[in-house]
Amino acid sequence: MTLDDWRDRLGDAFMQTLVIPKVMLERGDGCHVWDIDGKRYLDFLAGIAVNSLGHAHPALVEAVSRQSASLVHVSNYFATPPLLELAERLRRLTGAGDGGRVIFGNSGAEAIEAALKLAKLNKGPHGRRHRILALANSFHGRTVGALSLTGKPVLRADFEPLVPGVEHIDTTLEALEHAIDDHVAALVLEVIKGEAGVIDLPEGFLRRARELTERHGALLIVDEIQTGVGRTGEWFAYQREGIVPDAVAIAKGIAGGVPIGALVTFGWASDLFKAGQHGSTFGGNPLATAAANAVLGEIERAGLVENAARRGAELRERIAAIGSPLVTELRGAGLLVGVGLAEPVASAVAAAALDDGLIINAPNETSIRLAPPLIIGDAELDEFEGKFRTALEKAA
Repeated sequence: MTLDDWRDRLGDAFMQTLVIPKVMLERGDGCHVWDIDGKRYLDFLAGIAVNSLGHAHPALVEAVSRQSASLVHVSNYFATPPLLELAERLRRLTGAGDGGRVIFGNSGAEAIEAALKLAKLNKGPHGRRHRILALANSFHGRTVGALSLTGKPVLRADFEPLVPGVEHIDTTLEALEHAIDDHVAALVLEVIKGEAGVIDLPEGFLRRARELTERHGALLIVDEIQTGVGRTGEWFAYQREGIVPDAVAIAKGIAGGVPIGALVTFGWASDLFKAGQHGSTFGGNPLATAAANAVLGEIERAGLVENAARRGAELRERIAAIGSPLVTELRGAGLLVGVGLAEPVASAVAAAALDDGLIINAPNETSIRLAPPLIIGDAELDEFEGKFRTALEKAA
């Protein structure tokens, strides 16, 4: 099958919501993938921060194979050992502890949908809390509810009106101070805005958000879909700031590519949902939860959270050492890195990298996003440095 053949077939069969890909991948191993023509690529995007253990990791392969031979799905009318194990594991890793509770879904967008419903339940003793705050230029997903929280007008415009009551504020301490009052039910935010180009929150913003929401009885809901599961060098990015949220949305890297999402609640927020108010047919099925337990267990066993912190620092050092005049800024934390560019050539950089066998991402024209598997080592950093240098030179 030639490139033109499969692109034509995909164009005919696939909904026109995304640009037709330039490459059709066939298999993967570790930090590399191969296309149908046998060309090898170094994967420094990891399925957009999903493939925490890289590709075809034995721990994940074994867990999925073993679980699929016994139970794949039972619905949420029943419990299974992997479901209970994962719920308790997430309470421990997030710091929610004994007062925490977990709701499972199938994606990050579904975790955010659960978070939005949780926010709506926080009406306060007199039913006065009706405002839900989110940040400008944020991204929380593409369902109607998640899109309502997403602070990107270009994504929202064709689907208005969306869920009422959501307000988007600038990501400044001044806007935060002005916006939060006793009518706010929740503030929903990303600790690092991944889809915006890996943009960090201002210094002190998250800690002040925690103080103000606590003072006014509002929920602080943290979207860790892209930043969670060790990617930033901590299990969750909010832990770097020393705060505890009221709820955290998790997905992407939790099961290494098997679809799953979760909302974990803390303290009094765990008592807001009542029986029948939320559910998911596939959410928490034994296959996905067994996969997640295997991935999280391997991350702990192999010290991959620490590896993300160490290798992330080395990755930044190597990019800086290239000395390209195009590179003006390095953002993010751990192995979620945003490379700020001096000119709007990010697409050209990403295309040149792909031609040379390096997978990276251009979330906008002045940013490159890097999110490699948590397992990267010296060999992968060496290969990345050479290929990224070449891509920058070609784009310049």
